[in-house]
Amino acid sequence: MAHPPRSVAEKVKTMGKIFKRKVFLFSLLFILLFLSFFFSFMLGGSKLASGEVFHALFHPHTSGVAQTIVWQVRFPRILLSLLIGAGLAACGCVFQGMLRNPLADPYTLGISGGAALGATLGIVFRLGNSLGEFTLAGCAFFGALLCISVVYLVAQRRRFSVPTLILAGIILSFVFSAAVLLIFAVSEAQDVHRTVLWLMGDLSWASASLIKLVAYFIIGGIGLLLLFSRDLNLLTLGEEKAAHLGLETELVKKLLFIITSLITGVCVAASGIIGFVGLIVPHFMRRFTGPDHRVLIPASILGGAIFLSLCDTLARTIIAPLELPVGVITGILGGLFFLIFLFRSKRWEIF
Repeated sequence: MAHPPRSVAEKVKTMGKIFKRKVFLFSLLFILLFLSFFFSFMLGGSKLASGEVFHALFHPHTSGVAQTIVWQVRFPRILLSLLIGAGLAACGCVFQGMLRNPLADPYTLGISGGAALGATLGIVFRLGNSLGEFTLAGCAFFGALLCISVVYLVAQRRRFSVPTLILAGIILSFVFSAAVLLIFAVSEAQDVHRTVLWLMGDLSWASASLIKLVAYFIIGGIGLLLLFSRDLNLLTLGEEKAAHLGLETELVKKLLFIITSLITGVCVAASGIIGFVGLIVPHFMRRFTGPDHRVLIPASILGGAIFLSLCDTLARTIIAPLELPVGVITGILGGLFFLIFLFRSKRWEIF
């Protein structure tokens, strides 16, 4: 039996409810972002009284231990965690939509493997001793670029089909991982230990110069991804339907692949391999925003920044004064959350 058409008043009322829900969601996310920023300042490996932290925040130009810890240690690390979390979550959201695969994340196309190989070579050959502070990040980024280039060349031969992208990424990830293990087998224990710590994700070497460099890529890349929100909505309908609606699917997929891959490469180069952020956050946000990427991508950006900053705070405080790699915390929390998500989900299909 056909349903009668809704009146204009009913449509306006429905749109009003949707708008209010979005305003509430983003207001809540901004509040949580502020709280995560606040707690990250208050907590850390070095115990500081709340009065010392507030005094350091409002008197940044004075000298003292508290000012040094707050502004030279915690503040750069908080900013880097916000940038990396936002970048990984945005890329995971786009990859899940573009590949139409709920298990896709920023590392699906093997970028983490290429970055790991580049960083491993940089550590083993001790390039950082002669080429400066950005050497390790540069080696990881060039390794990621190598992987991106190979996947692009392979996928281009198949008109950027989704199965080709996924298979090429998985194969390259295995190849690069095997190469890293080969290097481990013939390297000194000290180099292996340092590489493993980097592979687990580390934000401890955040600096103003690194943050500036990372911010240009991540913020600029996220801005471009937001421009493709509507196109991404069409891609989730299927390439054939999207083409019938006038979308140049191959061109859009190429551009999205390049932008997301570069953002991911920068994130991995700056912080190591931090798992589950790009997988879990878009899943969680999709339950509140729905599949519309015009809302989902901004929500994922905020959610990723909140999640990683809180995880990094936990990594700095859980066994203080020692620190855990932040990738360990995101892996544990992300894995537990994903299991709960799967058990409570009524269906597997996300899109």
